[in-house]
Amino acid sequence: MFPELRKVVTYDEVIYREGVRAAEPPLRLIGVAAVVKNPWHGRGYVEDLSPEINRIAPLLGKMLTDMLIGLAGSGDAIEAYGKAAMAGTDCELEHGSALIHTLRFGNFYREAVGAKTYLGFTNSRGPANTQIQIPLMDKHDSGRRSHYLTVQFSIPDAPGHDELVAALGASTGGRPHHRIGDRYADLKSIGRDIENPAGV
Repeated sequence: MFPELRKVVTYDEVIYREGVRAAEPPLRLIGVAAVVKNPWHGRGYVEDLSPEINRIAPLLGKMLTDMLIGLAGSGDAIEAYGKAAMAGTDCELEHGSALIHTLRFGNFYREAVGAKTYLGFTNSRGPANTQIQIPLMDKHDSGRRSHYLTVQFSIPDAPGHDELVAALGASTGGRPHHRIGDRYADLKSIGRDIENPAGV
C-alpha cells in the first residue's frame, strides 16, 4: 500500500421490498471507499497536482475496483456504476477531485465492468460522518433512467480535517418496479432528434 492510506470501508445493501411489492430479483447496492491523508495538506497553494495524482490515483483505482468486483462477484454482475470524492474541512475541493477525475483512477473500473458510459460523480466537502453520495447510471447507456440510483453511506471518523475520501459504487440492477421510461421516449415526445438532443 502507500503511506497516505488510513483505511478502506465497504458498504453492502440488499433491497428485498420496494413500496408494497417484493423486489424480484433483490437489488444490491455496493460501495467501497478509501480514506487517505491529503498529500497536499499543509503545503499552501500547490499549482501542479500531477505528481501526487500519478502516484496515488492508480493505486486507489486498482484497489477499490478489485474490492468492488470481489464484492459483486464479477464485473458482469454490475449494471450501474459511479464514483465520488469527499474532502475534509481543511482541504481544497480540488484535492478530492484530483484523485478521482483522472483516467488513472476511473479506467480500472470502466475496463473491469466493460463499460461504455462515463462514470457519474460527486465532489463534496464535509466533516467526519458526512454522507457520501455516489450517483449511479447504467454502465452502457446513460439515458436508461431505471439505473439512476445513489449509493449512500457515511464513515463515522472520516474524513478527518486533513483527509480525502475516494469512493466507487455499484448496483446489480435498476430500481425495483421502475416505470418512468427512459430519456429517449421523452425526446421523441417533444420532437427532438435522439441522436442530437441539443439540436446542434
